[in-house]
Amino acid sequence: MARAPDAALFERLYRSCYDDLLRYALRRTGRPETAADVVADTFLVAWRRFGDIPAGKSRPWLFGVARNVLANQYRAERRDTDLAARLRHELSGAIVTAPEVPAEVPAAFATLSATDQELLRLVAWEGLSTEELAVALGCSANAARIRLHRARARFAAALRAPSFTK
Repeated sequence: MARAPDAALFERLYRSCYDDLLRYALRRTGRPETAADVVADTFLVAWRRFGDIPAGKSRPWLFGVARNVLANQYRAERRDTDLAARLRHELSGAIVTAPEVPAEVPAAFATLSATDQELLRLVAWEGLSTEELAVALGCSANAARIRLHRARARFAAALRAPSFTK
């Protein structure tokens, strides 16, 4: 039966091995934030598998865990890189054509807040209904309708502004 984690023992293990594991990870990643993640994940495994740590051999056991954590991170990075490359290749042929609109439309649109712009894009470009907009925004359908109405009103006002009319 695995022994339950003892907070005091774990803390001693942490304090005695943290710096060594951090240096190990830094030498292999070269990035402090990645090294910190490796060490954190290593100690998370140690906490969860506290009963599996061999008596008197905790330091080398932790290095083995850190090695596995690094290997998992490298595999994940490779998968991400491969996926990004595949997507770039697949999307390289995609053609997006902007609709022809009078110059004052994008200029007036640019005066809106980022929130208003996103609301209008979700409805006009992505074709979301008010109910779908509510789901995307994480609010009620009524709140989505009100936000959309106000964004449309601000856009109309921007279009009517003297700087955009001829």
